[in-house]
Amino acid sequence: MPDDDAPRRPALEKQSPEEATVIEDDVVAAESAGGSTGTGTTERRRRTPLWLETVVLLVVALGMALIIKTFLVQAFYIPSASMEPGLVENDRILVQKVSYWFGGSPSRGDVIVFADPGDWLVGPEAGPTTLLARGLAKVGLYPTGGHLVKRVIGLPGDTIECCDEQGRLMINGVAIDEDDFISEQTDCDGPMPFNQTGCAREWEVTVPDDRLFVMGDNRSESADSSARLCGPNAKKCDPERAFVPMDDVVGKVFSLVWPLKHAEFIGRPDVFSEVPDPS
Repeated sequence: MPDDDAPRRPALEKQSPEEATVIEDDVVAAESAGGSTGTGTTERRRRTPLWLETVVLLVVALGMALIIKTFLVQAFYIPSASMEPGLVENDRILVQKVSYWFGGSPSRGDVIVFADPGDWLVGPEAGPTTLLARGLAKVGLYPTGGHLVKRVIGLPGDTIECCDEQGRLMINGVAIDEDDFISEQTDCDGPMPFNQTGCAREWEVTVPDDRLFVMGDNRSESADSSARLCGPNAKKCDPERAFVPMDDVVGKVFSLVWPLKHAEFIGRPDVFSEVPDPS
């Protein structure tokens, strides 16, 4: 028999399926509205102001542009007529820096951009002139000046001679045919050193360690390595002045981007693959 003195528990009321569904729907609605099923309430999440989002995005974009300029790609002007016919003064080019990472170095035939090794630049420099353009150039969004563009002819240890019977330059004893990419020459494809106006034949030079011998494709109008060779009778001439230090190289030109109608990729002529390494 049941114990009459035992406390009686109230009987649980049974809920119909319809009532249970209504309660669950109320809970979900409360949570979706950011409320609470308890007695407390939560604050609504505050949205970031539009102006702050814009500032953050601008800073991120400028930071990415600066990183790209520093490590990957940078835009430059062509500062003179020395690289005609392929590259004309004030053309815009893109220079990539990845090829020379991790011990990589320029190859013969590369068109490179390098910092002035010392009084190579003469006359007014091409480059941004307005305040806005200068600011954009600082972060890589506008082409910069103050650099030189030449083609690599000799690597460290290479011996360059002028010239064979056909007026072609010789590198490590092999003549190279440059007619496809240099301007037409009246005498020879070699340099015109020692302040001469014509082609000076019967000379040779060996490139020192960590240096490059560079020339413009417009040979008679390029103040390049050949123009800085010390003459046989020179008394005060630094023999190193004709060469570009490896550390001054910014990168390799891979594209002409302006004028748009002349846009193209720039590669290395096949003729340089025939040159052997120095013995």
